[in-house]
Amino acid sequence: MTLEINLKNFYISDEQSIYLLAANDAKKLRDWVALCQTQLQKMGYQQVHLIGKGAYGFVFVGTDKKRNERVFKFSRITLPQAVRERLEEEGYMLGLLDHPSIPKYIAFESIKKQGILVMQRGQGVDLHELSRSYGRLPVYLIIKIAEQLADILVYLRSVQIQGANGQLESRPIVHGDIKPSNLLWDEHTQKLSLVDWGSSVFAQLDTQCQPIVNNVMELMSADMQNTNSRLGDVYFIGNDQLNGGLSSPRFDEQGAAATLYALASNQNCRYGVAAIPTNSLCLPKAFSDVLSDMLSDDVAKQHKAGDTFITQIKHLKNWVLSDTENYQDANHLPIWTKVRKQNVETVVYSSRKSFLRQHQADAASLDGIKDAQLDKYYKNYLQGMGENEKAFVAAVSRLNEFPIVGGFAIHWLADKISVESNLNLFDVKYQVSVGQTIDNIIDLARSLELREGIFKACLFDAKNTLHFERENEHQPFYCSDTTHISFEITPVPETDDNKQHSYFEDGDDPDEKLALPEEIMQHIVALNNIRHTGCIIFEALPKHLKIHNYYTLLDESQYLQFKHHLSGVLANIKHIKGIGVSGFMKLPYKDTKSFSYQTKRPELYCNTLKRLTA
Repeated sequence: MTLEINLKNFYISDEQSIYLLAANDAKKLRDWVALCQTQLQKMGYQQVHLIGKGAYGFVFVGTDKKRNERVFKFSRITLPQAVRERLEEEGYMLGLLDHPSIPKYIAFESIKKQGILVMQRGQGVDLHELSRSYGRLPVYLIIKIAEQLADILVYLRSVQIQGANGQLESRPIVHGDIKPSNLLWDEHTQKLSLVDWGSSVFAQLDTQCQPIVNNVMELMSADMQNTNSRLGDVYFIGNDQLNGGLSSPRFDEQGAAATLYALASNQNCRYGVAAIPTNSLCLPKAFSDVLSDMLSDDVAKQHKAGDTFITQIKHLKNWVLSDTENYQDANHLPIWTKVRKQNVETVVYSSRKSFLRQHQADAASLDGIKDAQLDKYYKNYLQGMGENEKAFVAAVSRLNEFPIVGGFAIHWLADKISVESNLNLFDVKYQVSVGQTIDNIIDLARSLELREGIFKACLFDAKNTLHFERENEHQPFYCSDTTHISFEITPVPETDDNKQHSYFEDGDDPDEKLALPEEIMQHIVALNNIRHTGCIIFEALPKHLKIHNYYTLLDESQYLQFKHHLSGVLANIKHIKGIGVSGFMKLPYKDTKSFSYQTKRPELYCNTLKRLTA
């Protein structure tokens, strides 16, 4: 396989919405994507497009002349050389595998600093997308996925490779990053595929925690002091892998359990199992018990349940599951559906998170681990939080996967939590999944033993974000006369003054470090007295200012005044000093929902299970 030399030069920026990037960075990313597509097309591939990106690389797909789909994985050029070399190692590991649920390795090429891995494409849709679209997956589908996942894990434990003496040697392989987005489900064939082998390694320990060696010389030379494991997604891996334990097939059991739990509860992580336990998800009791023990902090329970999962899950084929379920969504908060022609790219901004952090006890054990995903998703956001708090933040973050704008605020009071919200969904097909995500957020909030605190979340469309740039932080930001903050107009009937509601009066936010100048604050104060809903968030960086916004005016008689004060905000960005974030949210009226505290959801098992007779 020969790649065009023009592929050698490109830049890959950090993963985030392209609408949040500075103009120059956004252009570089668009140019790079276009370059890759062009070069792959010159090589004879058609229908080339970007299908994914992560902390380590970008993935394209294209069709060859024989109409076979091929996947092209590129490492980020900005990563250290040692990390970029992992792509070749991924190709080597994938080349050792031969299983119908694992897409095959085709080739690896390196052009100067850029490695490119070519693979077969797994068929179907990834389970993360399936969950996003449909919410909690039905029990029968979860059972089918579990059966095939267990079969893959059994295969990985039985891998053999040719040793130095020409003999086959046992070399169990750990995938290391089992999660919904790395599993594809083909609805037509009912088959599962496991992809993305970038975290895979040869296991150092077997399931009995004994070193894996094939002879005495290996035993003498084996390094049992240092792990070879790599971090998978910190939302799904177990504590042993997170804390740098020696690699073992048990790692993948943990990933499998977390994946099945997430699919059954419509969550993005494993952390919520205490507040939303497996026995509350309308699963068969036997399956729920095994899953619960696999997710337990008790290692002995984990291992025993993992053995049961591997050996006994196949027997669930002998059970018949009804098409109907007893589970009823709570629908804790109202969700308004609207129509908008332009696609919405939602970003969730949440503040007042500091009170969710309970401690820093795990900091020392993680500081020595250098990993892009750990830094980005764990150390920066979740470290120091309890498990329920982590699950709560992850559930709030999941909202950015849906076309939804608005916001909510949760108050923890002495005897209950109270919630005000305004949530507007622009695609009705996600209504069930969004509703379940909101229910998860509320039930996780009910489980937190905070008793006092406020959490706010603003959901805005990244396409509305305004960008302003300067040469250095000593220069002011300037706004052109043609730039403006857009807003919708939705007239609503008059209501009593006590229905007006805003979080402007909540005082200084300890998590927001940007103090806005008086010239801007006077316009924000004036806006607060006009009936509207939405948010405005200022994000000041050394050379870049972003103003995220979502506004709907509810009193059209105030149109000119509203527009005037929004223009006044922009006219005075030149007075902004310092670096940080500051935001304000306004809800249309006070409609408080109250919920009692709840340690965990009540038990609910699938009661439509029948054993087939021989």
